[in-house]
Amino acid sequence: MYILVTPPVNERQKEKLREAAPGHTFWFLDKEAVTAEALGRADIILGNLMSPLQLKQCENLKWIQLNNAGTEGYCEPGILPEGALLANATGAYGLAISEHMIGSLFELRKKLHLYYRNQLSHDWKSEGFVDVIEGSRVLVIGFGDIGSAFGRKMAALGCRVAGIRRRASEKPAWLEELCGMEALDRLLPWADVVALSLPGNADTRHTLNRERIALLKKNAVVINVGRGSAIDTDALCDALYAGRIAGAALDVTDPEPLPSSHPLWDAPNAVITPHISGCFALPETLEQIVELFAQNLRRYLKGEPLGNLVDLRTGYRA
Repeated sequence: MYILVTPPVNERQKEKLREAAPGHTFWFLDKEAVTAEALGRADIILGNLMSPLQLKQCENLKWIQLNNAGTEGYCEPGILPEGALLANATGAYGLAISEHMIGSLFELRKKLHLYYRNQLSHDWKSEGFVDVIEGSRVLVIGFGDIGSAFGRKMAALGCRVAGIRRRASEKPAWLEELCGMEALDRLLPWADVVALSLPGNADTRHTLNRERIALLKKNAVVINVGRGSAIDTDALCDALYAGRIAGAALDVTDPEPLPSSHPLWDAPNAVITPHISGCFALPETLEQIVELFAQNLRRYLKGEPLGNLVDLRTGYRA
C-alpha cells in the first residue's frame, strides 16, 4: 500500500510510522507539496490536505486520518471516495489548547496585555484593579477533549465549572453541571468566563449570537478556540467597544485570517492570536498525533476497528 503523510514529522516519527506498517510504501510530503500522482496512488492518507476537494483525485483511497479534530469539508457528500473511511485527531489537542486558554484568561484578568502595551511605550503606570480567577463561574461550550481539559484545570484553580455539549451525559465529579444546548441561555448570565471549543458547521454557527452576547455579565470574558463562526463577530465587536463585556481571547475569528483593517484588532480588551493554540507549536501535540496514526495503522492492517472514526452524517467522532 501507498501511505501519504502530510504533517511535518521528524525522522524518529517517520520511523515510528514505518514500524507500524512494515513493508508498505510511505510518502512524506508537506500538504502544500502534495502532487496529483501522490493523491492518485495513495491508499491511506495520514494528515490534512490543502483542500478536501483534493480527495476527488484519490482513486484508491481507503482511509484518511486527519491531523486535527475538525472535519469541515471532508464530510460533504461526494468528497470521499465510495467506501473510504474518515478518522480525526480528537484527543491530541487538549493539553496545548487548554493551557493557551488559561494563559489568555490570566492575561485579560490581570491586565497583562495593557502592561505589555505600556512596556512598548516605556510608560511606567498602574492600570488599576485586576480580577481574581479563583471562584469564577466558568461555562464551557463544547465539552469534548479540549473543553473538558480546560474545565478540569479551571476546577483545579478553584472555579465552578459547567459544561454544555450536543447531548447531556454523565458528568465527572468535579463538574457542577453538564447539559445539552437547551441550557445555554440559562447558563450564560451565570458565567464569568464563557469558553467555546466548537467545530465549524451549520449547527454551531453563531452559537454566541447578538441576543446571547446581550445575556452576558459585564465582567464576562469570552474565549474561543474552536471555530470563529461560532460567534457573531460584529455583535462581539459592538459589545467590546461599548464595554458591555470585560474582554475576549480569540484564537479563531470570522473571517479568518482576520483582515488588517477589521475593527476587532483594536477592540478594547481583545486578545487575538492567529489560530495557533493547537497546530504543532507545542511539540507534544505532534507526538500525540503520530502515536494516534501509528496505533490506527496497526489496527487497520489487522482488520480491527479504527480509533476516532468519524460519522460522516454528523462530522463528529462516532
